Amino acid sequence: MRNLITFLLLAFFAVPAMAQAPAIPAGAAKNTLVVLAYHDVRDDVRGNGGDHDPDATSSDKLVAHFDWLRAHHYNVVTLQQVVDASNGGAALPDRPVLLTFDDGLESFYSRVYPLLRAYNYPAVAALVGSWIDMPAGKSMPYNGATCDRHCFLTWDQVKEIQRSGLVEFASHSYDLHHGVNANPQGNQLPAATSAMVTPDGKTYEDEAAYTARIRADLKKSADEIEANTGHRPRAIVWPYGSYNRVATKIAADVGMPVSMSLGDALPSLDPTRTIPRLLVSGNVGAVRLAWLMRHQSRIDPTRAVQVDLDYVYDPDPAQQEKNLSRLLDRIKRLHPSQVWLQAYADPDGDGVADAVYFPNRHLPMRADLYSRVEWQLRTRAGVRVFAWLPVMAFRFPDGSKLPALGPGGPKDTDHYRLAPWDPAVRAKIGDVYEDLARHADAAGILFSDDAYLRDTDNLGPWAQDTAAQRTQRLIDFTNELTERVKRWRPQVLTARNIYARPVVDPAAESWFAQSLPAFNAAYNITAIMAMPQLDKESPTDAWFRRLLKAVTATPGSLDRTLFEVATQDWVHKKPIPTEDIAHRLRLLQAGGARHIGYYPDDFIGDHPKLEVIRPAISASDYPYPLPAR
Repeated sequence: MRNLITFLLLAFFAVPAMAQAPAIPAGAAKNTLVVLAYHDVRDDVRGNGGDHDPDATSSDKLVAHFDWLRAHHYNVVTLQQVVDASNGGAALPDRPVLLTFDDGLESFYSRVYPLLRAYNYPAVAALVGSWIDMPAGKSMPYNGATCDRHCFLTWDQVKEIQRSGLVEFASHSYDLHHGVNANPQGNQLPAATSAMVTPDGKTYEDEAAYTARIRADLKKSADEIEANTGHRPRAIVWPYGSYNRVATKIAADVGMPVSMSLGDALPSLDPTRTIPRLLVSGNVGAVRLAWLMRHQSRIDPTRAVQVDLDYVYDPDPAQQEKNLSRLLDRIKRLHPSQVWLQAYADPDGDGVADAVYFPNRHLPMRADLYSRVEWQLRTRAGVRVFAWLPVMAFRFPDGSKLPALGPGGPKDTDHYRLAPWDPAVRAKIGDVYEDLARHADAAGILFSDDAYLRDTDNLGPWAQDTAAQRTQRLIDFTNELTERVKRWRPQVLTARNIYARPVVDPAAESWFAQSLPAFNAAYNITAIMAMPQLDKESPTDAWFRRLLKAVTATPGSLDRTLFEVATQDWVHKKPIPTEDIAHRLRLLQAGGARHIGYYPDDFIGDHPKLEVIRPAISASDYPYPLPAR
C-alpha cells in the first residue's frame, strides 16, 4: 500500500542527487556490488511506464534482465556472500549482483521463483507480516489497485521456497509499510521513520514512544518469520527505503544487523552502513537497466530554485493554501531538480531565525508548515527539497544568556550571530537541526550565508587562529550539525553558501573564514552567491566570467560548485529584469558551469517571469522528455 508515498519515491529516483563520487565508466570496478530492488512481476504490465503500478516489471522483461546478466558475465550472489565479504572473508566475484524482491507478493511464488530455479539465481525476498496475515474478506489499496489476501504469499509458500535454499527471507516490517500523519495537515510520511501527530494536530510522538513502536513492530516481524521458516531474518529491508540510525539500531537489537534501503548510489560493503539498492521501476528493458547499473554513482546537473517559506505562510489557512498552490503550480512548470526551502521564519528579512516552521525544543514555531510544503513539492512537483537554515544566526528567547559574535544592533551591518565556539550555543543549535530532521524528511540541508567570521567579531578562544583554521572550525561545526541530522536522516546531502569575494580573491578568506577548495571537500554542493551587488560591483558579463574563471582554476570544482544568481537588486531595492537573470545563467553555462540556481523566487509576483526563466532553469529534457526504453 503506497498511496501518495509512491510519488515521493518517484520524485526521489526521477531526479538523482548530486552524488559524492564521479561516474564509474562502463566496465570499471568489476567487483563493485550492484543491488537490484524489484517488486511485482506480472504478465500484463503496460510498457513505457504507463502501468498503474510504477514499480511492476513484466515477466518477459525480467527474463531479459536475467539473460543480460548472464550474457555479460555478472555473478548473482547470496546475501551470505555479501556478509562474508564485508566481514573480511572471501571477496565477491567479478561483477557481483544481489537480487532483492520486496513486499511478499504472490507473483514471487508464481513467476519469480520458477525463474530463479531455472537460472539458479539466489535472491532475498522481503516480507510484510501484516499483509500475509490479512484476514479473508479484507482488502487494501496497493500501487493503483485493490489487493486482498490473494495478492500476497502464504506461509506455506514461504516454507516451500525456503526449502529450496535459493531464497533468504528478510523483514519488510510487520506493519510499517504505510504512511502516518506527520503534520497537522494530515500529510503522510513513512511510518518507520516519522514522528506521528495526533488527529487534533497538537501532540507529537516523542522519541521514547517512537522507539517503542518501532521495536515492537520489528520484533514481531522477526519472530513471525523465524516461527514459520525456522530461520530468524538477519536483514531488514526498509519500507520505501526510508530509515534512520535509531531504527537500524533497534533492528540490530532484535537480530537484524543487515539493513537495506533504496538509493541512487553504489553500495558499500561496510557492515555498519545501510545498503542502498537500485529501484527497478517503469518496466525498463535490459538496455536501460544496464545503463542504470553502470551509472549509479554519477554527477547530474543541478537546477536549484531557492524559496522563502515566509511567502507561503499566512495566518489565514485558506490564503495559505492558495499560496501553496501557486508555488506548486509554478515549480511544476519550471521543473528544477531541487528547491532550497526556507525552514525558519524571517519576516523582517534580517537573516536571523527568531522562529521556525517545524516543531522543536527551543524556538517559537510560527506554524508547522515546512513538512507540509516539502511533502507537496516532493510528491506533486517531483523535486528534491533542501532545508535552508542559518548556521549561527539564531535568536533564542533566552538568547541574552548566550554569547554572540557581535552586538547585532542597528549599526551592525553583519548578521546577528551566536558564538559557535561556545558549547551551549553548539548544543542548542544542534537540537534545532535534529528536531527538523525528526519532523521532516529533507533530502538535504543548505547552510545559509550567515556562516562567516570577521576579525572584528568576538572570536573568544578562536581569536588567535589563522584564517584557514577558522574556516575549518566553521566546517567542523556544520559537520557536527550534519551528524545531528543524520541520526534521523542518514542519507541527507549538504550544501553551503559561500560569498564570491573569497572565491575570486583567496586572500579574502581572512575576512570571511570561507574557502572554495575547503568547501568543495566538505559538502556535496558549494553554492556561490554570484551576486556582484554584495561586493558593490557592477553585474557585468566580465564579472561573471571572472568568477567562473576563479572556480575553474581549482581542479574538479565545477563538479561540486553551483552558481546562484540574484533576482533582486538589494542595493536599489527593485527586481532584476528576468531577461538579465536568464542571460547570466546562460553565460555561466556557456562558460562551463554545471550547476546553477537563483534566489529568491517570488511565486506570488511571478518574478522571475515563468515563461522567460523556464528554459534557463528547467531540468527537463527540451522540448520533451525522452521516451522510456
